[in-house]
Amino acid sequence: MSEKKIIQERLLQENRRAFLKKSALGIGGLALSSLAGCSFFSKNENGILTQTNGTIGTKGILENLHHNAKVKRVIYLFQSGGPSQLELFDYKPLLNKRRGEDLPESIRNGQRLTGMTSGQDKFPLVGSLFNFNQHGTNGTWMSDLLPYTSKIVDDLCIIKSMYTEAINHDPAVTFFQTGSQQPGRPCIGSWMSYGLGSENDNLPAFTVLLSRGTGRPNGQPLYTRLWGNGFLHSQHQGVQFRAAKDPVLYLNDPEGMTKMGKRAMLDMLAELNEHHYNDYGDPETQGRISQYEMAYRMQTSVPEVMDTSNEPDYVYKMYGADAKIPGTYAANCLLARKLAEQDVRFIQLYHMGWDQHDNLPGAIEKQAKDVDQASAALVEDLKQRGLLEDTLVIWGGEFGRTNYSQGILTDTNYGRDHHPRCFTMWLAGGGVKPGLVYGETDDFGYNITQNPVHVHDFQATLLHLMGIDHEKLTYKYQGRRFRLTDVEGHIVKDILA
Repeated sequence: MSEKKIIQERLLQENRRAFLKKSALGIGGLALSSLAGCSFFSKNENGILTQTNGTIGTKGILENLHHNAKVKRVIYLFQSGGPSQLELFDYKPLLNKRRGEDLPESIRNGQRLTGMTSGQDKFPLVGSLFNFNQHGTNGTWMSDLLPYTSKIVDDLCIIKSMYTEAINHDPAVTFFQTGSQQPGRPCIGSWMSYGLGSENDNLPAFTVLLSRGTGRPNGQPLYTRLWGNGFLHSQHQGVQFRAAKDPVLYLNDPEGMTKMGKRAMLDMLAELNEHHYNDYGDPETQGRISQYEMAYRMQTSVPEVMDTSNEPDYVYKMYGADAKIPGTYAANCLLARKLAEQDVRFIQLYHMGWDQHDNLPGAIEKQAKDVDQASAALVEDLKQRGLLEDTLVIWGGEFGRTNYSQGILTDTNYGRDHHPRCFTMWLAGGGVKPGLVYGETDDFGYNITQNPVHVHDFQATLLHLMGIDHEKLTYKYQGRRFRLTDVEGHIVKDILA
């Protein structure tokens, strides 16, 4: 098509109908930009709309919190693979007394099993080979595998009565992270970014750190969709920080590009995207502009926040020797504290290696050593800096482990299969009662006897602590209003401070 023809076609589009259409898109774009964080107007103390020069961070979809928030940020220490509650938190001496006996059917009560143990003729009960002792003001039972965590037990809210429907890893992890066992939904961090936005202009609202433990280093993998935005705009997906020369993939400029050249390119790209948005009205176009600008600002902020070389020796001593090794759980816990200081809204750590179907005693001892000191240090470090009071720290996996041995039980060795009926998590920080043990399981450590907490209850309570009513934070997609807790979820009020 000739240049003259292009101009003629363009002029034909500039009629009254096109003008009205594009004016509407402009108003919509203004509203969308406001939601994306470009606050052109705000209310002053008298409630009058006034022009603003911009605010720190980006806004979420919520104009106001549904109620007063207890915390400003979350650090979620997700222990992938299913830590055995029977070796760590849930002391069951009866299992040692009845070691080797078959699990009574009255206790199992027809529960479905995974394909890894459903073919067993017997289910021999097995207690922990590790000792438990009482700690803290209330004499909370804790395993000797967790000496550092035992010292901060008065700061922890331990929930022994978690349960889920999922029995295998992928649907179970997906359920915890997205509220659905089926992939495709936004994860918790994306919902937080969508609802609340960010408090930092130069870092994303939702960051992800990965580490692999020594317990079972080649165990269950994790998929990037676990920190994906699902059907929300792509600007809400988690940004993974890696232990590498380039912490964020594709963030650095190619060789030969200057800062001024990069700025000019982004300005031109933004102009082209604005034209595209005016023509088609696709909100994802605005999200793309926002992501480019965030990446530009992150070129300076990410190297700074990832650099721990200026941390004093006593901090490294708190977190342990591994804190100086990039990519380890301890190093990631230290980075999580630095990200919290920068007001990153949702900091997700995934630590792999807890899937111990065999050789559990040897594997869990290594795995617990990987995380014990650093987890406790993170809580103590936040506390000494005055950050714990408005930060929520979460520690836990996707399900627990069975009270019977998977495979052959010997005097020194055994394994445990997946167990969704009861398992343990702990919380620390703002909004939850410290020194509380909530919920109980039976003497066999198989069923919940008091105060069950479902995955959706956990998610509803988490949103509540952030000032969000889980039933009101929704997104309309394919004709239905979706939310993190689907159609369930109750706030666990008994654990709230």
